[in-house]
Amino acid sequence: MYKKLFVIPILGSLLIGCNQEQGENLEQEKMKTTLEYPKTEERSDADTIFDKVIADPYRWMEDDMSDETAEWVKAQNKVTFDYLDEIPYRDDLKERLSELWNYEKISAPSKKGDYVYYSKNDGLQNQYVVYRKDAEGNEEVFLDPNTFSEDGTTSLGQLSFTEDGTLAAYAISEGGSDWRKVIVMDAVKKEILEDTLIDVKFSGLSWKNNEGFFYSSYDKPEGSELSAKTDQHKLYYHKLGTAQSEDKVIYGATEEQKRRYVGGSVSKDGKYLFITGAISTSGNELSVLDLTDENAEIKPLVTGYDQDAGVLTTKDNTFYISTNLNAPNKRLVKTTFENPTTDNWVDVIPETENVLSTSKGGGYLFAQYMVDATSEVKQYDFDGKLIRTIDLPGIGSAGGFGGKEEDTVLYYSFTNYITPGSVFEFNPATGESNNYWKPEIDFNPADFVSEQIFYESKDGTKVPMIITHKKGVELDGTNPTILYGYGGFNVSLTPSFSTANVVWMENGGIYAVPNLRGGGEYGKEWHNAGTKMQKQNVFDDFIAAAHYLIDNKYTSSDYLAIRGGSNGGLLVGACMTQEPDLFKVALPAVGVLDMIRYHTFTAGAGWAYDYGTAEDSPEMLDYLLGYSPVHNVKEGVSYPATLITTGDHDDRVVPAHSFKFAAELQKKNGGNAPMLIRIEVNAGHGAGTPISKTIQQYADIYGFTLYNMGVKELRIKK
Repeated sequence: MYKKLFVIPILGSLLIGCNQEQGENLEQEKMKTTLEYPKTEERSDADTIFDKVIADPYRWMEDDMSDETAEWVKAQNKVTFDYLDEIPYRDDLKERLSELWNYEKISAPSKKGDYVYYSKNDGLQNQYVVYRKDAEGNEEVFLDPNTFSEDGTTSLGQLSFTEDGTLAAYAISEGGSDWRKVIVMDAVKKEILEDTLIDVKFSGLSWKNNEGFFYSSYDKPEGSELSAKTDQHKLYYHKLGTAQSEDKVIYGATEEQKRRYVGGSVSKDGKYLFITGAISTSGNELSVLDLTDENAEIKPLVTGYDQDAGVLTTKDNTFYISTNLNAPNKRLVKTTFENPTTDNWVDVIPETENVLSTSKGGGYLFAQYMVDATSEVKQYDFDGKLIRTIDLPGIGSAGGFGGKEEDTVLYYSFTNYITPGSVFEFNPATGESNNYWKPEIDFNPADFVSEQIFYESKDGTKVPMIITHKKGVELDGTNPTILYGYGGFNVSLTPSFSTANVVWMENGGIYAVPNLRGGGEYGKEWHNAGTKMQKQNVFDDFIAAAHYLIDNKYTSSDYLAIRGGSNGGLLVGACMTQEPDLFKVALPAVGVLDMIRYHTFTAGAGWAYDYGTAEDSPEMLDYLLGYSPVHNVKEGVSYPATLITTGDHDDRVVPAHSFKFAAELQKKNGGNAPMLIRIEVNAGHGAGTPISKTIQQYADIYGFTLYNMGVKELRIKK
């Protein structure tokens, strides 16, 4: 067993309820506890890549089905939860989180056939329930995922209706896995029609009239379905009334059509099937198939992978395509079925200096722009004529503005870090917005402040960051602060409200989110600046954000925690190993932490656009080894107090990443801070996690963070 001694000084902070002086009786208040980590066996596994031998002593934990791994998980969880059980205010955090979370939440409605559908959670339900209303306004439950499993870990994924709303197909995830089951039902009668489809993954559900639907999946891999590599995606057509074994492969079955990701979407008139094919998470081909001609062949619209393109909608034989081809910030173009290739494209909404996403509804097009990571929305007709700039409720994130051409009312959501998500009605004829639904929550935005600043990264690049906290917080360097980041895969972090963040901030905490390179906030160039052999830019941006917060007295290294999930877990792992003295607490969640072998698991090879792989070149191998968290834990270095979180059913970023990182930290950490891993059983990458588990996770994460910052007791909100 590895034995480590850690010391937690009770320092006092803004979260201490009484007015005791900082430093009072510190020596008497020091707490000493011995952590005894489970022994993690080291073996002789290694890879030889470009003549470089890379040891992998914990590879045995990649076998997520073995009894040895299960025993290790059990032993680690015991140590972790024994530690968490000793945090005096952990239950108080859970109680406050539950109290604040317990308000009704409703999604924007959508008309399908004779019914209006929407999702609703009455407060603390583990999963949202799908309701519907008829023309008279009578409400009934359509689907209740809370009945899918006793513990709430089976969740609803896609829900897709036929154009007339009489049929529906929906996907469910069990235990958080990316593998799905698909169930077909008579939507009017709410009756299941046929056998459940199984082994569906990374799939849409797109109906061809009322005859059947298209979906995507991989062949079931040999070995563990939670970790074995899945490399050849296929697009299938399921005809109603037939067995899944009879489903026809439309695309992806041949070696010539081998793609890691394949998708299919049918035009609203049922005439065209649009097919996307990709080998990574960035860049795709786009093709079309005429469904009215049984002998038709697939016709290419876009070839190659140096652009992203997708069909927004069709009008007769005209296709409206969103693309970043020759437009890093995206544009909307139109073309025809007869002459669909790129040389015949005509701009409808040209590229601007701001990143564009598009939607359509009510006979109009909507251009949703990101302006320094916040929303600006413009309304156009289908010829590209500007109708108006839409007056939004404030500065934040707006989403929606979608619907059918005949809809006279559209809906959109609006939120920011201090505005709970609300739903608005929008009249596309007049441009007027009205509040459709506003949450009743025990939270007053007037008590908080959220401001955007710009700071310089290591190379002089200007990076935006939004800092949010309660009004009246004194900038004296003692405020517990969470610095949250992602920085990858063209993902944009736009302002959004979080109940959990409120609990952090109402107790004096600061929450800061920088928009790092690698994300999509400033288009393709911003994304590319944080990929492959420029990935260090992302870590530099995050580290520079930490220095800004410290230099401007928002916090100090003694009160600074860093947090991120998935690619953001990599961000945390890289930064804590590069600058261990800069942070007090590190919280890597479901992280990509073994950069030498990430591409050998499930669909990990598809991430190579962002990361590159160890087999690409000796230079790429050395670059990955230079920041791979698992390979950069150094013997005798004092690392920040670390709580790694993952799920045992995570088949997106397999838990072996987190297992290996925990083992390295527990063995080599030279300081007294705890190096713990919290492994959620029967849980995956995060989507569909039951509310009860989410609340407990936040109570554990916040409790661990504050405890290791020396906080003695919470400043409970009165």
